Amino acid sequence: MSVFHDEIEIEDMEYDEDNETYYYPCPCGDRFEITKEELANGEDVAKCPSCSLLIKVIYDIDDFLEGEEVAAPVKVELEKA
Repeated sequence: MSVFHDEIEIEDMEYDEDNETYYYPCPCGDRFEITKEELANGEDVAKCPSCSLLIKVIYDIDDFLEGEEVAAPVKVELEKA
């Protein structure tokens, strides 16, 4: 079980489009970070690369993925001989 330094709404985090990463200031002077890909995979823990602190990112994964293209499964029908 992880102990979180804080719980932060994703809207309060800074987003870097070039890196596709969300950042939030850490008390140690560095920044917590979590990537868009990690969030899309359901991960909600942002880590500070300089210390051991963790924060929980509060977000709605359905809202987060809204507008993302998801490939629909392809249904293949076999011809009957």
